[in-house]
Amino acid sequence: MDKTFDALLARMHELRDLGGVIGLASWDRETYLPTRAHEARSHQLSTLHGIQHERLVDPRLGELLAWASDAPRLTPDQRAMARVLTQERDRAVKLPRTLVKALAEAQSQGLQAWREAREERRFARFQHALSRLLALRREQADAYGHGGERYDALLDEYEPGMRVARLGPVLASLRDTLIRLVGALQAAPRQVPELFQGRRFDTEAQWRVSLRMLGDMGFELDSGRQDKSIHPFSSGLHPTDVRLTTDLDEHSLEGLFSTLHEGGHGLYEQGFQPAHHRTPLANAPSMGLHESQSRLWENLVGRGRPFWTHYFPLLRDAFSEGLTGVALDGFLAAINRVTPSFIRTAADEVTYNLHIVLRYELELLLIRDELPLDELPAAWNERMRRFLGITPPDDLQGVLQDIHWAWGEFGYFPTYALGNLYSASIYAAARRALPGLEEGIARGELRPLRDWLRDHVHAEGYRLPAEELVREVTGQGLTDVDFLAYLQSKFGALYGVTL
Repeated sequence: MDKTFDALLARMHELRDLGGVIGLASWDRETYLPTRAHEARSHQLSTLHGIQHERLVDPRLGELLAWASDAPRLTPDQRAMARVLTQERDRAVKLPRTLVKALAEAQSQGLQAWREAREERRFARFQHALSRLLALRREQADAYGHGGERYDALLDEYEPGMRVARLGPVLASLRDTLIRLVGALQAAPRQVPELFQGRRFDTEAQWRVSLRMLGDMGFELDSGRQDKSIHPFSSGLHPTDVRLTTDLDEHSLEGLFSTLHEGGHGLYEQGFQPAHHRTPLANAPSMGLHESQSRLWENLVGRGRPFWTHYFPLLRDAFSEGLTGVALDGFLAAINRVTPSFIRTAADEVTYNLHIVLRYELELLLIRDELPLDELPAAWNERMRRFLGITPPDDLQGVLQDIHWAWGEFGYFPTYALGNLYSASIYAAARRALPGLEEGIARGELRPLRDWLRDHVHAEGYRLPAEELVREVTGQGLTDVDFLAYLQSKFGALYGVTL
């Protein structure tokens, strides 16, 4: 057997190419797939996942990785590639092929059942499919191995190295602080009125504005595209083929923020070094770090005064009737209005992480098999009342709203909260490093921020673990200090209170 790095690199290329094809088939399933083709796509994806798994667990790949672990004269990047692929393979070899195929089929079936349940606004329609996904994920966690906490094994897939013992206290503390902040803002003497109710914003005009924003922030449309889906998402098939989706509603402008959010993900995917393409280093070291980029663009940039100083006149031109009588100050107040709401993706910055904690706590109970599935909607509603003081009117606006459980993605939701914390620290570092950053944003100059992020975050790929990379960029690891300081300063001023 030829034991050279070129031989190992060829295996890496094959695995990444298969992943790109799987990603393309999955993206198509969410955008253009004919309704009657879902069963066929389920079989196709199951076959592709099975082939990918076989290639990954091939003993000959194991021999190449064992050789690379001791091989002399490898470059630091080559060693990092081998290390990351070894970690991925070590997890994969623990899963029997039958389980991999069963999960792929259950994901496709779960997605279809979730869609039908949403149409009926009835969780019971999705319950059987979810039960199957949960059983398979528990089986997967046991196959990976864990120290008694199955959720750790699933969380590690999205946030390597993170454990419930560490995550739980962080989220509990964040939950308690945010509940207090929400209460203080709701009791503030100065309140922000609802601005957009009853107004209409043409979706075709929104589409044009969203594409303008993507281009301005540096998303390369000759290496990517945007389409529409029920639930906005992004797919990095290759750094030259990055697919984004958004969801536009004529009664809201939230679709523009979805575009900024997914555009942040897209910039990350396009920013990997060409030398890393088709290797394990063309990847983020964690979903929390990936999420930091989307939340940074959506919120710290996209809901700030500098951004709208430039874009609000363009928005008024696009929606002259919808924004009649609205000035910049009123618009900024409206897009930053803090109010408990049912839908996570439309939640404000203060309440958003409460949605994440709710899902995390329920996931933990489900994976531990401590919450019967028929009680899940009630458990969801109870936490909504306790955390946010509101109760969903139906399952569509409650337990059925997210696509993640239909995909079987247990362990994913906490990365959103980690992304929020990382985003505030990274943006604070960018402001320190780029004097005049926000003055430039007010002139519509978004590329300097994109370029700084590309140099310090995106181009690093998976060379370092997530928290180690954040420490290099910001001077500190995971902390809620920057995030809470940002919320207290911004929303205290908006509502006229000291937080």
